[in-house]
Amino acid sequence: MATERRVRVTLACDECKQRNYNTMKNKSNDPDRLEMKKYCRFCRKHTLHKETK
Repeated sequence: MATERRVRVTLACDECKQRNYNTMKNKSNDPDRLEMKKYCRFCRKHTLHKETK
C-alpha cells in the first residue's frame, strides 16, 4: 500500500503576505517548510516566499 509522498503546497510572499504560487513537494525529502526567493507581482520585486497551510 503506497502512501502519498508528494503534497501540494502554497507559497506566500514574506512582505505582503499574498499567496502567489502553488507547487509540489516530497514530504520525505523536505519535512520542513519550503522557503524560496520568487517574484512577487504585488511587490514588483523578488522576495522570500514561505510555505503556508
